[in-house]
Amino acid sequence: MNKRLALTLAALILTCVWSAGLGIMHIRGNVWFLERVEATLTDLRTIIRGKKSVPDIVRIIAIDDATVAQAGSYPLARAKLAAMVEEVASLKPKLIALDMLFVDPGTVDGDAALSAALSSSKSLIAAAAVFPDGRQVVDDSADALERVPDAASFLLPQKQFSDAAPIGIVNVATDQSGTPRYIPMLFKRGSEIQPSFSLQAVALASGNEPTFEPGGVSLGDQFIRTDAGQTVPITFYGPRGTIKTISGVAALNGQLTAADVEGKIIVLGTTVTGGGDVFPTPFDQVLPGVEVISTAITQLAGGDSMVRNRLTHMIDAGFAFVIPLILVGLLAWQRSVIGLCAMVAVLVVWLMVNIFAFNSGVWLSASLPITAAGLPVLLFGAVQLFLGRRRAQHFADQSKMLQNVQAPGLGHWLARNPDFLIEPVRQDAAIVFIDLSGFTGLSETLGPNSTRELLNAFYKLVDDEVAACSGTITSYMGDGAMILFGLPQASADDAPNAVRCCINLCNRTRLWLASLPLSSSSRIGFKTGAHFGTVIASRLGGDGRQQITATGDTVNVASRLMEVAASNKAELALSSEILHVAGSDSAPYKTGALTGPLETEIRGRSGSVTIWLWSGAQ
Repeated sequence: MNKRLALTLAALILTCVWSAGLGIMHIRGNVWFLERVEATLTDLRTIIRGKKSVPDIVRIIAIDDATVAQAGSYPLARAKLAAMVEEVASLKPKLIALDMLFVDPGTVDGDAALSAALSSSKSLIAAAAVFPDGRQVVDDSADALERVPDAASFLLPQKQFSDAAPIGIVNVATDQSGTPRYIPMLFKRGSEIQPSFSLQAVALASGNEPTFEPGGVSLGDQFIRTDAGQTVPITFYGPRGTIKTISGVAALNGQLTAADVEGKIIVLGTTVTGGGDVFPTPFDQVLPGVEVISTAITQLAGGDSMVRNRLTHMIDAGFAFVIPLILVGLLAWQRSVIGLCAMVAVLVVWLMVNIFAFNSGVWLSASLPITAAGLPVLLFGAVQLFLGRRRAQHFADQSKMLQNVQAPGLGHWLARNPDFLIEPVRQDAAIVFIDLSGFTGLSETLGPNSTRELLNAFYKLVDDEVAACSGTITSYMGDGAMILFGLPQASADDAPNAVRCCINLCNRTRLWLASLPLSSSSRIGFKTGAHFGTVIASRLGGDGRQQITATGDTVNVASRLMEVAASNKAELALSSEILHVAGSDSAPYKTGALTGPLETEIRGRSGSVTIWLWSGAQ
């Protein structure tokens, strides 16, 4: 009892030290190593929250593909931009904000026209900050105004444009994945201070000069809470187009209406394909930069920006201190199902509080409490297990063995034969490869959720057919799979089973692709290759993770046969070896069109290979 009490006290003391240290670092903004985890969890919470309604404050007038096609050039001639500004200004917007950099001179007449249009309207133009090493550097100083992003230089518009309209720095602060997370309110270069584009837009539209204070900025009666460095967190209302967007064609043709413009902040920016100004977000992998800026302006003007400041950091630190103590205490009190249920209940309550706060506009850290609790609970739990009752070593060894192996279908065999393939084995086997064609390009437009659903459906299809034919999936490779017939033991049925699996996979995959929406099915196809021969079956990897697989020339040929099938517009390329071993009973021409034999060269391999091409009924 004394040892158990001493162990518990030591665990609680160490937990306090660890949690307090993390909390202090978080308050000071020094937990950079958690940024990627926090970004992922933030995206997840955003998706859980779902699409939000957008305050009717901002309109985007987009220089899109149709606008460029009508104007006849990209970037648009400044005379065209001047005409668009004049057209918008005639409908009485609160502000026209041009999310464009005019750092280079244009034609004399075009520049003069644009300068005149800006001077005669309530306008704002963009500038940009250049940071050392491409990163925004924030000084760790107590003075809030000294912690703003420190730029190496500013890219300012041509003087005639900056004389005609105020400027704002258009940069956003992104995380390591490139997703915008913060909008700085100020930027500095030495003693020079420049306001951000978003803040300047809201200030000009409201007619209020911003006043900066520790922890926020005031715009008239409105107070905007800011995080370290006078930054405001940004969250997204939804995917591309959530903020109402009007094609620039309407402005060029005089088709804008007062309902579209009057009393609104108009943000003029580019969404043209290939323009490059796009960002990944939780809802959309290619959100135009103009919509990012418009989101920030909407949130600042509407007062619904996410709150993340010193107070929320202190709340985070409090959770990071209390939750680990509770979990370690419960683990020491009840090493049973009751204790585990109580720990789960604590985590569920905290998770509900965290998600509720996020949905209410308060960004509490998810990664900090998880990190603070994870290490103490895991270490204390490990010590408890080590000093506790005797465990069934045999089952622990088998569990560890199975966790180190990736190849499906081999679990029971490994449980009975733990030394299986410790040494490589040379044997005959049938190898099948299947891969989706065009999937990479499609996934760029589908987004992460639809891509995952599409892959899951394809993986399930492959799983079903491989299991039905007694094969083993040794690995999934993105949008394809490697299938082996011959493990854990070689059989006379390996080649027939492999041929049957190939035909079934082709038929199932063809039907599955046909069931997809035309926008997806028209862009992807599939290719399959199969070969039979000698392989080296072995375990690859280190002590922490191992994978059972096959290597050798047979595997390489099977993989290259997919290219042969695709280049010949066939669904399947089979080597003569696998058809010979499979025998006439497995002849695939019974269910489709078989062509061959054909001699073909295999990329990266000397000599030719005799192959047969097969395609099913279309």
